[in-house]
Amino acid sequence: MQTYIHSAPLQLESGESLRKLEIAYHTFGTLSPTHDNVVWVCHALTANSDVADWWPHTVETGCFLDPDRWFVVCANIIGSSYGSTGPLSLNPATGAPYYGDFPPLTIRDMVAAHRILADALGIDRIHALVGSSVGGFQAIEWVVSQPERFDRLILIATDAFASPWTIAIDETQRMAIEADPTFGQPTPDAGAKGLAAARAIGLLTYRGAAGYNLTQTDSPQQTQAGSLIPREQRRPCTYQQYQGLKLIRRYNAYSYHTILNAFDTHDVGRNRGGREKALAAIECPTIVIGITTDMIFPPADMRRLAAEIPAAHYCEIRSEFGHDGFLVEHRQLNSLLLDFI
Repeated sequence: MQTYIHSAPLQLESGESLRKLEIAYHTFGTLSPTHDNVVWVCHALTANSDVADWWPHTVETGCFLDPDRWFVVCANIIGSSYGSTGPLSLNPATGAPYYGDFPPLTIRDMVAAHRILADALGIDRIHALVGSSVGGFQAIEWVVSQPERFDRLILIATDAFASPWTIAIDETQRMAIEADPTFGQPTPDAGAKGLAAARAIGLLTYRGAAGYNLTQTDSPQQTQAGSLIPREQRRPCTYQQYQGLKLIRRYNAYSYHTILNAFDTHDVGRNRGGREKALAAIECPTIVIGITTDMIFPPADMRRLAAEIPAAHYCEIRSEFGHDGFLVEHRQLNSLLLDFI
């Protein structure tokens, strides 16, 4: 991981600013002498800038993020837990971590940080911009704000705005965090139990019924034993508990809450005359990829998004793993994107 420290404050849409801006990022491959081989990846919710870590079999030779061919860049979003300025960073005004005093962010603020880093790295033109899930929120916002900067756009399981359905999912997770009486305390682990519950709620929407029924069924030995299976031994229960604990070991409730709030601000048409007009500014070839069982960004919504972007075409991944299919179905993803990119 590398860190870029910006020499000036970042002005936020809220009117507040980040007086000290740090952006954590990873790069893979080698930047060509003409700087024409950049592929920029925008990550989702709790991911980090290490694409090879969270997106298996993509940053590999022969895959669509082939580091032998492309200079792959991913920046950790501001507000996160992974090195960029966020709620656990020191507030220059107080000398203590921000915690609950971290200023509100928007998707446009996150993109402003991406633009700052790209300029600092001397990257004027980006061959392909890739965004999946809420990484797609960032990608759409960025390409609309700077259409001349990009040659190709890849959007996977995402949308041009936060729908009432996605906002409701976020609000339910926020309710879980806020129900934890420790949330709001000036400690890194404040709201940890609420965060674990929020993660478990989120996973239901990431995987859906098909994914859970395929992978979390109790073993035949348990079900055929003839006695009731205790809750603490049931596979769906232990899986939810494990995933909640797994997240709180690597993330904090303040960042999660901040980023959920930012995601709900997403509407590429805001102050641009509406989404149709904003999306019409996207001139580069675009591929929009839906997932058959995605309940967060259903295929019908993805087809609508593709129809709204002038030079877009729609493809679909078949998967039993819902929204998380983009993390699992790497063979299908590579087959769709190798030629396009």
